[in-house]
Amino acid sequence: MQAPPHPDDGLTPAELAAKYGLSVSGARPPLLQYIRQLWQRRHFIGAFSRAKLQAQYSQAKLGQIWQVATPLLNAAVYFLIFGIIMEAREGVPGGDHNYVPFLVIGVFIFTFSQQSVLSGVRAVAANQGLVRALHFPRASLPIAFVLQQLQQLLYSMAVMLVVLLAFGQRPGLSWLLVFPALALQFLFNGGLAMIFARLGAGTPDLAQLMPFVLRTWMYASGVMFPLHAMLAEKVPPWAIDLVAANPAAVFMDLMRFALIDDYTYADIAPYPWLLGLGWALVAGVFGFVYFWKAEERYGRG
Repeated sequence: MQAPPHPDDGLTPAELAAKYGLSVSGARPPLLQYIRQLWQRRHFIGAFSRAKLQAQYSQAKLGQIWQVATPLLNAAVYFLIFGIIMEAREGVPGGDHNYVPFLVIGVFIFTFSQQSVLSGVRAVAANQGLVRALHFPRASLPIAFVLQQLQQLLYSMAVMLVVLLAFGQRPGLSWLLVFPALALQFLFNGGLAMIFARLGAGTPDLAQLMPFVLRTWMYASGVMFPLHAMLAEKVPPWAIDLVAANPAAVFMDLMRFALIDDYTYADIAPYPWLLGLGWALVAGVFGFVYFWKAEERYGRG
């Protein structure tokens, strides 16, 4: 005896889903809803970033001391190579005695962006178990990693301030400019981390390439030497301004301007705050939207 036809016979999967109010598991929500979901998970993002920070050096005997020791050791190596052997300290505003503050600020601030990108490119790819097991906005991961790097920078800045005081810098109102400069860099780093999180999720080998790209970016940004003094006799002024307008150089210049007494606007790229704001908005907005558009694809494959 043949069964009577069912009312749903002949309906496509999409029509069946519409009829019974079903939705695709892991479907990308609208952008504003996605932002609300992220805000609702803010406590998870904060707890996840703190846990990652505490676990980072948990196997080392010196533990969290390495958060500060690592960038300081990098600065010491760069001082030996660039400050002493290559004499790159010439041309630092205020004279050679400002080179150590100049270098330490550059290393700490660039490391913030460098580690944000390196963490971001592995944010999704290295957490596939978490992505596949739980439903949450995937942007939580790169944001948490950038927040982890910000916390590490804040620990390091306590030592950086000691170095500044030891080399004759004195607190002033300009030191308050550190806060808007860090806020702009955090937004920029977050956008960059989300861009590379999406790229890294589809191309895991990108994590092996990024250290070489970031090392090139470091040398082109004036971490170890003043760009204007180094390039003054080699390229025209407009080319120097173009190089100095790259985001890593801009955020370092803003911090140096805030913390080093002899720094003036004449020593950095034109319109530095507008450049910083522009880079932060472009990277932050584009990176967020670019990451959100691939939300359905994370954790598959």
